[in-house]
Amino acid sequence: MKRRAALKNLGLATGFFAITPSVVSLLQSCTSKAEAWVPELFTPEQGRVLTKLVDIILPKTESLPSAAELNVPQFIDKYYQQVLDNENKNKITSAFQNIIEVLKVNPEDKIDDLSKDSFIRLLDNYMLLKTEIDEEREASPKSLGYTKSEFLNELKFITIRAYLTTEQIGENVLVYDPVPSQYYCGDLNELTGGKTWSLGNSLMI
Repeated sequence: MKRRAALKNLGLATGFFAITPSVVSLLQSCTSKAEAWVPELFTPEQGRVLTKLVDIILPKTESLPSAAELNVPQFIDKYYQQVLDNENKNKITSAFQNIIEVLKVNPEDKIDDLSKDSFIRLLDNYMLLKTEIDEEREASPKSLGYTKSEFLNELKFITIRAYLTTEQIGENVLVYDPVPSQYYCGDLNELTGGKTWSLGNSLMI
């Protein structure tokens, strides 16, 4: 599936996400259970769609929790609310609404009634690889808004970064050094068994 290929080729994406103490603190403050969560920036409907999408991007496995179980949707909503200016908030919420309109074949459809396959098809159709053509952008090259592909790829990016930054993943899955004061040089497989270091200050992708 293109969605899986996009995850494997994450290094081809563009973007910058700085892992600062403020971001970590913001992530750790997101403790609401999904059923009790009230989004700050997104509408309740957008919040439910966000939860479904991040759990398809990073689903639960036998050994790892899903993105939603680690409060990634709550973080994304709060991060955008606190970091973006009003113009970019409008761009994000407008792009999100365009995604919902694609999901709803009929305007009266309820998000909670849509099948998981509907969300998977959305990601497969619009979360393009860098080598694929974004026809929506080609048609409107000067548009300042997000295309569906651009929005979903940014969502993928921030979902993965937030997930890797959570305390549970950072300390229990990645290689964790609470005081990274030494310089390590060598083969990653020899040093960490192939695992990525936790607590990186930033990641360019």
